[in-house]
Amino acid sequence: MLLLFGMKAIAGFVGFCVSIAAVGVPAFATADTSVATGQSQVASIGDGDYLTTPIPFMRLCTETSPSDISLCSAEILPDADTPPDASPATSGDRTSAGVRNQQPEQKSKHSKKPDFNRAIYYRNKLEFSLDVGWHPINIPFPLDVFVGGNYNTYPLKYTLVPVIASLRWHINGIGGPLILRGNWDFIASGSITAIPRGPETRYFSYDMGIRRNFVPRNWRIAPYWDIRLGVGNIDAKGPLGVRYAQGETLTFTVNMGSGVRYNFSPRYSLSGGLNFMHISNLDLSNHVPTAIDPHWGTTNYGINVYGPMVGFYMQLGKHLGNSGR
Repeated sequence: MLLLFGMKAIAGFVGFCVSIAAVGVPAFATADTSVATGQSQVASIGDGDYLTTPIPFMRLCTETSPSDISLCSAEILPDADTPPDASPATSGDRTSAGVRNQQPEQKSKHSKKPDFNRAIYYRNKLEFSLDVGWHPINIPFPLDVFVGGNYNTYPLKYTLVPVIASLRWHINGIGGPLILRGNWDFIASGSITAIPRGPETRYFSYDMGIRRNFVPRNWRIAPYWDIRLGVGNIDAKGPLGVRYAQGETLTFTVNMGSGVRYNFSPRYSLSGGLNFMHISNLDLSNHVPTAIDPHWGTTNYGINVYGPMVGFYMQLGKHLGNSGR
């Protein structure tokens, strides 16, 4: 009886040990399974205590001891749902070299300085100008080659002092390539010309023409070239018998000039240059009988002079800046 009781006690103790052993096996099996599937790891907390923690692995770990499992956990790959830069291996680089790689340096581009001349030369600008010249140099008419003239000067010399008041209308704004960059202005002028040297004493004319302003960026000095044609009246002395004088009071004129303009501001400017001036009656007097020559009339020799000219410019009306270009 006692022996039977002892056998039952031993069998119960053995069963108890087997059950404890059976309880411990699933923990390690769970650890092996989690390691094999890459979903979780059993981490050691103390003697006999274990904690299951989800963590990604780079390889499958077959070791079952807690120490081996912790060694396996050092080799980590990013999870499939985790962005590549979120991995621990690259998280440090993201705040240093990685940021620099993602944001390359951009070279700073120096923008061009705005051209202040666009506030001076713009479309529909109106100006008043007053030009005064001194023209003592007598030359042959440059276009004699086209009209069959002799291309020479005559013994009678002239000096003209033109005073020209003009209204200037800027047709467009600044444009054009390279050295041709600039704008055009249309000119309507009234002129009074004194003649301090020559048989005549005065000349009145109305002229119209055009000027090209050559305007470099942000230069206050702007070269120009212009031409004006007109009709006028002179106190001709040819019909009175003065040799080489003008043969008729009705005359025509050509002005061609070139120089530079200096802009103090959008409203006020000065200019200086050379101007050529031609006066003649296009041989209209040659066929008009006179007391001197009743068969042919008075020959008109014309006037061809050039010299320096200066001008003053003033804007009219409200300043529009470059809004009218």
